[in-house]
Amino acid sequence: MSQLTHYNTNFKKQKHAITVVCDNVTNAPNIGSLFRIADAFGVEELIFCGTNISIGKRITRTSRSTEKYVSYSISEQIESEIEALKSKNYYLIALEITENSQPLTTFKLDTNQPIALILGDENFGVSEAILNQVDSVVHINMFGNNSSMNVVQATSIALYEITKQLNS
Repeated sequence: MSQLTHYNTNFKKQKHAITVVCDNVTNAPNIGSLFRIADAFGVEELIFCGTNISIGKRITRTSRSTEKYVSYSISEQIESEIEALKSKNYYLIALEITENSQPLTTFKLDTNQPIALILGDENFGVSEAILNQVDSVVHINMFGNNSSMNVVQATSIALYEITKQLNS
């Protein structure tokens, strides 16, 4: 059995009707990694919301050129992006731990609508104002002492589960 390379894998290229909305995710390595994850899971678009977000050398180093393949936009205000997605009939899912969030392991995606996965600020998460506008809030169960994980790892886990359900 020989290992496959980037050039000879037989993965089927596929786009999913998923937009990832990043609220004030500003760490360059995280942004670069989100491009890689979005490409890996066939996400239609990344939307980065906040000020002082630019796609520069520190991001492209981590993204491994996926910023050339993944559609993205930068907006200062997440509120206007959420409003636009709602007007296009997106099903909004926030990835956040709240008193009413449900574990990703039991979440059943029961919609034919396009999906927007909303990620929060690396330090403060998804704001309450945005949480009040979404259709579902999901969290990843944690079994250690920490109650959160890096935004990129959490996004990877969430996109894995969402795309698994979309493809079944």
